[in-house]
Amino acid sequence: MTIETVWGEYQSSVKAFLHSKVSSSDDVEDLLQDILLKTYLHLNEVKDRTKVKSWLFQVANNAIIDFYRQKGRLNQIGEEDLWFEKKKEQVREDLLTCLLPFIQALPEEDAEMLTSIELHGQSQKAYAEEMGINYSTLKSRLKKSREKINSLFHDCCELSLDKNGSVIDYEARQKGDVRCQ
Repeated sequence: MTIETVWGEYQSSVKAFLHSKVSSSDDVEDLLQDILLKTYLHLNEVKDRTKVKSWLFQVANNAIIDFYRQKGRLNQIGEEDLWFEKKKEQVREDLLTCLLPFIQALPEEDAEMLTSIELHGQSQKAYAEEMGINYSTLKSRLKKSREKINSLFHDCCELSLDKNGSVIDYEARQKGDVRCQ
């Protein structure tokens, strides 16, 4: 069997297996590349063709175990070594503090809805039930409220986003505007 044949037949199954064990898509892609490399290097060691699939999934399972072992070691790194994580959390805290005046500037109904759902993490369905609103109506109102606050916010701040859409930095635009203080 060639690497192309094996990978063509089992890649999607291995990827699904990885997704069932690892939450981050980026980590899954990294693990998939690692497994491909190991398959390329060691496929010739599998003598019985009927055992290729089980061998490949054992390689995948071992890669997952190694991944979590490494992740455990990363948890032992001191906080000072993770300066970039502190910066990301600080940016989030700064933006939440900054966001409150914008939310409060919206009509009371919009402000209450955004505070409950966006800041306190209440599910949209639970909020709709609590308020006696049709779920699709709530989704529409939420979208409009987000657009309102987004417009207000972007008047004051330039946001830098990572590849996942998370805010990693910001810069004030209109320092003279009272809302932007």
